[in-house]
Amino acid sequence: MMRSTNQMEGVVLTPLSIVPAPGGDIMHALKSSEAPEYRFGEAYFSWIAPGAIKAWKRHREMTLNIVVPLGRIRFVVVDDRTNSTTRNSVAEFVLAPKGHYARLTVAPGLWLGFQGLASYDSLLLNLADVEHDPAEIDRLAPDRFKFDW
Repeated sequence: MMRSTNQMEGVVLTPLSIVPAPGGDIMHALKSSEAPEYRFGEAYFSWIAPGAIKAWKRHREMTLNIVVPLGRIRFVVVDDRTNSTTRNSVAEFVLAPKGHYARLTVAPGLWLGFQGLASYDSLLLNLADVEHDPAEIDRLAPDRFKFDW
């Protein structure tokens, strides 16, 4: 039985600032002072269509640092790690530039799925600590974990 929570070992939600500026705001994503141990691997963007669900993916090595600068995306994290204090729990987070602007950090070993909630394509930025390697990713079918999207 999975329990729902917004707290999970290996997951951190960090509020971010949006600085008003003439001609367009500045949106912070990651500062070295916030994570001095962070090592940079790569940054990439990913689009998600309205209502689309991308699930489930687990990285064995990569730590995700996800920011949503455009649109609105629901992220669902499932913990099935044997030695975790939050084993069998599900955490849900909604990120968006208006009202929910934050960075979602997800440690390796956790399952992640996400859904576009805006009426238009949403954009996410991942500031990963290692370069993308398809060999370090596990994938499961969208219906593997029972979640009411």
